Amino acid sequence: MNNPGPLPGSEQSIVEHKVRRAAGINALRKIGLIVAREQQADTDKARVLRWFARYGWIALPGVALLVAYLIVMI
Repeated sequence: MNNPGPLPGSEQSIVEHKVRRAAGINALRKIGLIVAREQQADTDKARVLRWFARYGWIALPGVALLVAYLIVMI
C-alpha cells in the first residue's frame, strides 16, 4: 500500500483524536459487557438464595425423614 505521508498538523491531530475516541468507546463497550455479565450472575445468585429461603425449609424435613428412614433400614 502507498503511505501518503504525514498529514498536516491539524488533520493529523483530528485523526489521532478520532482513533483515540474509537478505541475508548470500544473499551467502554467491553467493560459494559463485563459489568452486565457480573450483574446478571449476581442477580441469578440472589434468585437462588431467595428460592432456598422460601422453599428450602420444606425440603429440609423431607431430607431429614429420608436420612432417618435410611438409618432405620440399616
